[in-house]
Amino acid sequence: MTPAPRRAPTRSAALVGVLALASLAACTSDPAPTRATPAEAAAPASWKPAPADPRSWAPAPATTGGLSTVAAARGDRLLLHTRHGDVDFWSGVNLGSTTPGHSPGELAISREEYRRWFAQMGQMGVHTLRVYTIHPPAMYEELKAYNEAHRDAPIYLVQGVYLPDESYLTSHDLFAAGPTAAMAAELRDASAAVHGDLTRAARSGRAGGTWTADVSPWVAAWIVGVEWDGYATRASDARNAAAPLHRGRYFANTADASPTERWLAARMDELATREAARGVSAPIAFVNWPTTDPLHHPAEPLPSEDAVGVDAAHVLPTTAWPGGTFASFHAYPYYPDFLRHQPAYAGADDPYLAYLLDLKRHFAPRMPLLVSEFGVPSSLGSAHAGTRGRDQGDHSEQEALAMDAAMLRSFKDAGLAGGLLFSWVDEWFKFTWNTLPRQAVVDGERRSLWHDPLTNEQHFGLVAQDPSRVGQSVPWESRSGVQRVALDHDESWVHLTLDLEKAPTAPVRLGFDVVPGGLALPGNAAKQAGVNDYAVTVDPRSATATMVVDGAIDPLLLDGLPAGAVPRPAADGWSLERLTTNRPFVLPLTKEKAPAEFLEVGRLRRGTWDPAASGFDDRSTWQLSGKRLTLRLPWSMLGLGDPSSRTAVVPRGGRPVGVPVTDIGVVVDAGPGGKAQLRIRWDAWNQARHTERVKAGAQAFVDALTAVSR
Repeated sequence: MTPAPRRAPTRSAALVGVLALASLAACTSDPAPTRATPAEAAAPASWKPAPADPRSWAPAPATTGGLSTVAAARGDRLLLHTRHGDVDFWSGVNLGSTTPGHSPGELAISREEYRRWFAQMGQMGVHTLRVYTIHPPAMYEELKAYNEAHRDAPIYLVQGVYLPDESYLTSHDLFAAGPTAAMAAELRDASAAVHGDLTRAARSGRAGGTWTADVSPWVAAWIVGVEWDGYATRASDARNAAAPLHRGRYFANTADASPTERWLAARMDELATREAARGVSAPIAFVNWPTTDPLHHPAEPLPSEDAVGVDAAHVLPTTAWPGGTFASFHAYPYYPDFLRHQPAYAGADDPYLAYLLDLKRHFAPRMPLLVSEFGVPSSLGSAHAGTRGRDQGDHSEQEALAMDAAMLRSFKDAGLAGGLLFSWVDEWFKFTWNTLPRQAVVDGERRSLWHDPLTNEQHFGLVAQDPSRVGQSVPWESRSGVQRVALDHDESWVHLTLDLEKAPTAPVRLGFDVVPGGLALPGNAAKQAGVNDYAVTVDPRSATATMVVDGAIDPLLLDGLPAGAVPRPAADGWSLERLTTNRPFVLPLTKEKAPAEFLEVGRLRRGTWDPAASGFDDRSTWQLSGKRLTLRLPWSMLGLGDPSSRTAVVPRGGRPVGVPVTDIGVVVDAGPGGKAQLRIRWDAWNQARHTERVKAGAQAFVDALTAVSR
């Protein structure tokens, strides 16, 4: 977790258009709020509340060995004890710890947001909420208030405990005093927090305050730890090979446990000891993911993705711990590559489900398997090709949520213990491997100040955190043939509307000069001002639009691809805008060379981005209606590595270089429709504005939640 980004007390935002025949003054917005404005009232609801369940979901704890258990693992079933009976399939969502404009270490969610979100979750039929760390006291107070007001339909909590000290990544020693002591302290505090018995000071990366709300009656399970790094874990195991097996009162290792599994058994035993002292027991698990699963994947092309296994079957509860344990996996249908290339999976009707069933068979009958993270993002960009079209992005909101719904239903049909959707709400601070190089020289603390349509990791939410239009549209009249221009922007897009003299019948071309003249670049050592860096062509005859980049500053050059893997520019020097979705690799089983894979984001999508409109698709970037051409272009596709600080990032010698940008020059050539030149100027910002709405297509997931809960 990271400290807060630097902030100014207000945000001033201006977007100025300057034509060859006219000059426009800047317009400045009012100071920006830091909280979202719910937008549901302004648009048709994308979902209807789940039908009321006549059964009571109130907790009905059992007592075993003097410990009260509201949930317990029994064989390969995870049982939630409710008044209407034991529930053996858990469905719900994951909730992070922050909001736009804030890093996760700030834990910036407000009391009002918790209250609103819990109400929405309940209306959707969410029965289980997983959090990753100790949230501020307000979360527990609001959860308790909600559950006491909805005694027959409470939201159960899966409390996570994140590893506060991840120095093992560089020290290769999980047993070192730093991570071990930090985790022990965090487990102690987490146990106290859920029982409403904690006071601690706020510190960067963790919540502070006084916790008085006892939510333990609804604590269904615990998940501790992080997604383990394969190489660092393997190195730590080698360093600590002589570490003894843990044989605790509540958790113990099997004889073949690895050092990491021994460390985990000790931490889980510490948590169980603290919970038992308060008279309760609940299932305790540790975080895992395919990178460190206990299976062998001979078809995996990346050694780092099959370097070591961490096996929950080697960390078992004793008979003194009636809550038991389970295998908790963050598992997605698009990664790692063995999902597509391992013959047993590739030949299955659903390779992803085939993998999950392999995991289930490994752990059965000793423990159940809970998919504690799953989902696909609704983003313009993608980072990896998936199974059955379930890629890591390039989905509309409707497509993504339909896929999420289908996956949840398949988990129930396959006899898994449950599925928790990642995530409840979009997260602006996230990054991903194939867009991070385009932002590499920018202060990472500023990432949460804008919302990149190409970074898929920012778009997993069931609830959207949309950027808010902050500049006023600037109309003007001209005799140039382009009759009217309106410019605007938000934290994701540059908006440009052109009213032409006549409806275009030939391509309309727009050139964008972003990088100031004088910057030496490969293949263009004497770049001069006015030379376009990016261009858009809208062809009304074919109803298509494309966006290209000067091949000398193609951001693919930052992706570390081997020579010859980057597509060559066309003869005119332009390259279609693309994202790398996989580097070249050799398939281990066949020795076949797989080429690099790309997503052609430069093939712009026509449509409406108005959530209230029929045919809404948040990936849409252009519209043409009669004489009016409307574009919205991602800042990132115009080379901005951080629009909030007006910084472009371009390759130089294969390395990213930050370039201050004062404005963007635009040349419009609409043929008979007119020509124009203008400049886009905007003020830097230090606060994020956003609105909130439930995403289109949410009904499919609401219906799935209902179906798997009955």
